[in-house]
Amino acid sequence: MFRLTQYMEQLLNPTPVRKRRGGPVRPVVIWNLTRRCNLQCRHCYTTSADLAFPGELSTEQAMGVIDDLAGFGLPALILSGGEPLSRADFFELADYARPKFRYLALSTNGTKIEGEAADRVAAIGFDYVGISIDGVGRTNDWFRGKAGAFEEALSGVRTCKALGIKVGLRFTPTGENADQLPEILDLCEREGIDKFYMSHLVYAGRGNKNRGEDAGHRRARDAVKLLIERAWRALREGRHFEVVTGNNDADAVLFLNWVRENFSTDQAAHVEAHLEAWGGNSSGIGVANIDPTGKVHPDTYWSDYTIGNVKERKFSELWTGDDRMLALLRTRPRPLEGRCGACAHQAVCRGNTRIRALQLTGNPWAEDPACYLSEAEIGVEAAAPRLEVSTFRGKRHDPEHRFY
Repeated sequence: MFRLTQYMEQLLNPTPVRKRRGGPVRPVVIWNLTRRCNLQCRHCYTTSADLAFPGELSTEQAMGVIDDLAGFGLPALILSGGEPLSRADFFELADYARPKFRYLALSTNGTKIEGEAADRVAAIGFDYVGISIDGVGRTNDWFRGKAGAFEEALSGVRTCKALGIKVGLRFTPTGENADQLPEILDLCEREGIDKFYMSHLVYAGRGNKNRGEDAGHRRARDAVKLLIERAWRALREGRHFEVVTGNNDADAVLFLNWVRENFSTDQAAHVEAHLEAWGGNSSGIGVANIDPTGKVHPDTYWSDYTIGNVKERKFSELWTGDDRMLALLRTRPRPLEGRCGACAHQAVCRGNTRIRALQLTGNPWAEDPACYLSEAEIGVEAAAPRLEVSTFRGKRHDPEHRFY
């Protein structure tokens, strides 16, 4: 996750570069509590539906996980789904978790945040509620598979605002909706929305099936350039509007190039030092995932690679164990190949999102096909032909493939 506004603030109010701590990093855990969902989004990475899926953790098991995560000292816990509010014991679990974590967030489609449910969300005291949309009006409804889903989500946003809950919008640009990004940003400004998160498409779940809809290099680049423009304008105007991007760490390099073009050499060096301290892609390092059945993954999109299951072994033990993939993900530098292996910005990007390379080639260390930076921008004079998403459309790697 690239916190654009946070690093942009270094241009106005510079702070010392944080030092990297030794030992294993305590990750932000994104916990998919359930696969059940009242919508059926085209790029859903969990392939959720409005069904009761077998094998999900019981209330007692989930509370045991909460105790372990709290004792492990996580910086943040994000409750997600499916649609987490579709789980019958959601509020019981959220109430139990709230006093145990410094930062507790909710990722939702927003359509269920109304009436008593909205009051209970407010009473729990989530630090942040992220509501996902896929466009404006009928575009969103088409993506989400339900007429009226946009208005219901917007109502959820407004309800959160009225109840004093920090709320943000989440958006994934594809070839079908990327042109609506300016309108969505205008919506954020009109509604006084606190945060905007743009997630680049990741080839997992229905997102893998629909990867031919990826917004493409030019559209992705243009989207990030627009976010830089809007985030900088908000900062200069003194408006609180946090902009974050995810699943394409090349965004940080594009931002660094913008800084170099528009600010002094010293300012650019300062921002670069902060970006290197952040370190780019954090799969298996600063972020982890627990899926509805208790399986632990390096992040939410690595569903085909399981570190272990919290039904059998505590998360804290799995995360600090001797898993080979986690060890490789935590290596500096990672054993990257292709353009990513030759890139001059590995200290900032860390090889971007490995799951896309895995889905297209069966090799998690191949170049990320969604990197939109040119050879000149990554410091490569000549390179082999780029991986093309269309070449591999419909192809999926063998889950038994050896990753190392």
